[in-house]
Amino acid sequence: MKSSIRVAVMAALFLPLGSTLALAGGPIEKACNRSDRSGATSSMCSCIQQAADQTLSNSDQRRAAKFFEDPEKAQDVRLSTSSADDAFWDRYRNFTDTASAYCAG
Repeated sequence: MKSSIRVAVMAALFLPLGSTLALAGGPIEKACNRSDRSGATSSMCSCIQQAADQTLSNSDQRRAAKFFEDPEKAQDVRLSTSSADDAFWDRYRNFTDTASAYCAG
């Protein structure tokens, strides 16, 4: 009984916080909204964030968000010979393919 009450209290405390965080947007959405690209509407940026949430970890999202500010960083990662960068690039390509398919419409 005590554990079910504890779960209910925790949910009541943290669900509003989670809802607020979800509305704030993730790192990809924020970077997209700050960019000067003509197609960067709030609905498009939100869609791209949803694709990121499905395909990238939080740390990968933070790393990929930097590409909006400095596209040269993406080129550096793509051309890198590091196995970690190669693995990240594979995940990033999966994200971009997913975002293209999911948000094209």
